[in-house]
Amino acid sequence: MRTVLLTALAATVATASSANGQDVPVYPTEAFFETTSFSLAGSPGAWSADGGSLLLSSDESGVFNVYRVDAKSGERTALTSSETNAAFAVGFMPDGEGFLYTADEGGDELNHLYLGSPEGEPTDLTPGGNLKASFAGWTGEQDAFFVTTNERDPQAFDLYRYDAESLERELVFTNEGGYGIAAISRDGSMAALTKDRSSADNDIFLVELGEGAEPRLVTEHEGNVAHQVYDFTPEGDGLVFGSDERREYTAAYTYDIASGETAPLIEAEWDVSYLFYSPSGRYRVHGVNADASTEVTVYDRERDREVRMPRGLPQGDLAQLRFSPDEKKLALMVAGSTSPSNLYVAPFGRRRASFDQLTDALGGKIEPEHLVEAEVIRFESYDGLEIPSIQYKPKGASAENPVPAAVLVHGGPGGQSRTGYSAMVQHMVNNGYAVLAVNNRGSSGYGKTFFHLDDQKHGDVDLKDIVASRGYLESLDWIDGENIAVVGGSYGGYMTMAALAFEPEAFDAGINIFGVTNWVRTLESIPPWWGSFRDALYDEMGDPATDAERHRAISPLFHADKVTKPVLIVQGANDPRVLQVESDEMFEELRKNDVPVEYVLFDDEGHGFRKRENRIEASNAYVSFLDEYLK
Repeated sequence: MRTVLLTALAATVATASSANGQDVPVYPTEAFFETTSFSLAGSPGAWSADGGSLLLSSDESGVFNVYRVDAKSGERTALTSSETNAAFAVGFMPDGEGFLYTADEGGDELNHLYLGSPEGEPTDLTPGGNLKASFAGWTGEQDAFFVTTNERDPQAFDLYRYDAESLERELVFTNEGGYGIAAISRDGSMAALTKDRSSADNDIFLVELGEGAEPRLVTEHEGNVAHQVYDFTPEGDGLVFGSDERREYTAAYTYDIASGETAPLIEAEWDVSYLFYSPSGRYRVHGVNADASTEVTVYDRERDREVRMPRGLPQGDLAQLRFSPDEKKLALMVAGSTSPSNLYVAPFGRRRASFDQLTDALGGKIEPEHLVEAEVIRFESYDGLEIPSIQYKPKGASAENPVPAAVLVHGGPGGQSRTGYSAMVQHMVNNGYAVLAVNNRGSSGYGKTFFHLDDQKHGDVDLKDIVASRGYLESLDWIDGENIAVVGGSYGGYMTMAALAFEPEAFDAGINIFGVTNWVRTLESIPPWWGSFRDALYDEMGDPATDAERHRAISPLFHADKVTKPVLIVQGANDPRVLQVESDEMFEELRKNDVPVEYVLFDDEGHGFRKRENRIEASNAYVSFLDEYLK
């Protein structure tokens, strides 16, 4: 893939070659990225009808494609062979041969839904230009599936029902109100909708499909309450949803469709992040976002008790639990700090059953013991507020061998850095850099109060948390306190540039990965398909129609003259969220001011880099840049 590289100071970006000061080898960059990412298709289509195969997405070829996996041997067969655009598995068709998948063009996020087969060309089920489509679920009998598209109105997603055999489609809900379509009942008669009123307040509605019925509100409330839809009950008599009403964290509740009564179902000390049911409805699965890791519970509704998982799983987060059609087998993914997600399959409901590992994501090019475990820590910010963060300490770091550090800022606003494998982080750590992934105020996962502390205070209180993280790092005797950089992507890229512009002495260098630099333009150019989320974002960030002056004040582009420390900018040319012009202009302004600046532009990427060769080149650029300015 053609990659454009511009730099004010050098003609090339070289692979880092400095020693890491550790008792482990310095691995080549490729070793961290030539691992394999796996992701199971959704339920119930992840399993073939006979329970013999699984459908997943994998980037083992360098680009995500769809694969059939033998559920006993783990043998994989490629079902798509794209060399350019990533293809992601949606599910098997009922015949077990055809399969659904989604793909866009070069990261433009205008996904279409395709029907593939082991032989023959795929069929675009959502043809047309400049539209975005999403798979919305199956009926319980899998005789039909649902798809949303914005072909009628770029700002609204209508719902279509496709016959699984004939592929004929029927419009079953015209989305005139700009709702988000969150779940569909198993009999296909009803949909649950969401609509944002602000960044802290939204509602859930129910609507009968195919009859022109008006959506009816089911979450009558006062004040700011955030809701989320989990699933319809298997019997179709209720909806399970999340709410933080009178609570700091989101709990799960049931809504009885006939009576309108609401009752608590699951309450935890953290957010209930998801909940769903097995194909028959016997088992209920839910996950809790417990301090940047996920705790999973499987509950047997028939026996009224929690199910003990089969043996043989390593430490890590469980994700993507998929029951076979007869519920006698369970597939899932497990990921840890020192391993990407791997696929495991086990008999289910049998005593002394054990999981078999069917994939090796790490690939044998790195010894797992040479990778670093994530550590959850907290530090005090400027006002005494505790800021949760994920810390990665190089194995050779000590008071006798202090190491430079990178403060990593997540995307969002409202994202969360979590424990788990990151090729970029492990590559930095292996090259001798400590990494502190900061969950500044405004991050999700730590209660609604913490989440809203930065509303319309972006580039201010959240930035102060990032600046305060340097003080924490300097307090550690194994950190070289004179060499600390700030790094981030998307909103984290904005925070990186904001730190360099508004707190120019706080960090020694910065890496801006497709970060917002001009909030005036960004908020005015939001993709139309964001729909009601745009209104919530305006509530959090400010409406460009009335807050343009403040947006200009917090935009690093208009304060580029204050930046003095070296900057690396990395951007995808097809990014629909943070336009390339943002990075182009920032680069030119910094160059005019004689700031050391480098710019890497990927012609064939969007908001996030999906192609392995590009991820490798980007990570090489990160470490090379840090080596030049921190070592």
